[in-house]
Amino acid sequence: MTTEKTAPASESILVVGGGISGLTTAIEAAEVGYDVFVVEKNPYLGGRVAQLNQYFPKLCPPTCGLEINFRRIKDNPRIHVLTMAEVTKIDGGPGDYDAAVKIRPRFVNENCTCCGACEAACEMEISNEFNFGMDKVKAARLPFAMAFPARYVISPRVIGTEDADRIEKACPYEAVELDMAERTVTLKVGAVVWATGWEPYDAGRIDNLGFGVYPNIITNMMLERMAAPNGPTGGEILRPSDNKPPESIAFVQCAGSRDENHLPYCSYICCMASLKHATYVRSRFPDARIYIFYIDLRAPGYRYERFYEKIKADENVFFIKGKVAEVSENADSHQVTVTAENAVTGEKIYQTVDMVVLATGMQPTAVNHPLPADLTVNTSGFVVNDLRGGGMLATGCANKPADVVSSNQNATGMALKAIQILTGK
Repeated sequence: MTTEKTAPASESILVVGGGISGLTTAIEAAEVGYDVFVVEKNPYLGGRVAQLNQYFPKLCPPTCGLEINFRRIKDNPRIHVLTMAEVTKIDGGPGDYDAAVKIRPRFVNENCTCCGACEAACEMEISNEFNFGMDKVKAARLPFAMAFPARYVISPRVIGTEDADRIEKACPYEAVELDMAERTVTLKVGAVVWATGWEPYDAGRIDNLGFGVYPNIITNMMLERMAAPNGPTGGEILRPSDNKPPESIAFVQCAGSRDENHLPYCSYICCMASLKHATYVRSRFPDARIYIFYIDLRAPGYRYERFYEKIKADENVFFIKGKVAEVSENADSHQVTVTAENAVTGEKIYQTVDMVVLATGMQPTAVNHPLPADLTVNTSGFVVNDLRGGGMLATGCANKPADVVSSNQNATGMALKAIQILTGK
């Protein structure tokens, strides 16, 4: 591993995380004249939004917002992007930080034109993390169709194999560099904004809901990828056990959320995500029956409330107020029975469906990947901002559960606060 010392960066901001919050923070700060370094652990920018099929409030595909942001980043020389990179240490104080950033090798340089020759030559396949492991991809690949930077990435598993020779010989632009090594750079910045985002809660930890035990129980983010045109099923929502269209689906709200044994807080987005997913199902299968089991339905704001009322009026969508106690499977048909007690009538309900979707909550990425900085973190792992004296701030879902609109608004505010740290105002 090599270490490099960069030239001091005057009045610069470090943004850790290249999701929607990090992009907004970087763009807002750079467009008023400040240098910004964006450090992203993935080979691409866009974060969780890039994995969505559609997002609120307009049910737009992620290309709507991301394409504009990518263009603004590309056109702004003040924004410096480091992908496949992680901050390992931060020293100093407000106005004067030294941040050590470890950069993993991509094995593809900037000569890459995304011609696809390396992918065609590669024979090795690996699990596709972008699709939550629901399919496989070549070990030499573009992460997804509109990935930014638009550059291929090669898995380190290729190194030393016959595939390595095939890939290197196939590239007509000398873009493949299989001798790339991990390196560390040091960035001198005046303020740090943590935009490290969120991870879906591990549904396998919820013993009574059958995820990982029964094939036709999936999570909300897995359904999101199924519905996406660039997802593992090409936009088709299919039962994993037999790849057939489902005639009935149950959504289990608060799967792990508002539960002292898992996530004690409301994750804010889950109710609206399931209502959105109901539109995915209804558009594809007009006769499908949808059952939504909930504790409380939360539709914050006028637009969301109207959307909820629209879904509620659908005669094929049934809302059951009651916490799901357990699920079971018919071994022959692979249908799943959801057991719950109706909180209104007191009646015990046994609803058999083709598929179950668990609305798992969001938890801050920092829970499983602690941030290498002196920050105040609450019991749930969210960063508590010191807006008066701190030189390091958190935005978006690193700070609290939030949707895309709220994350953008918060990120704009954190960009302003970071600038105030630099100017001492």
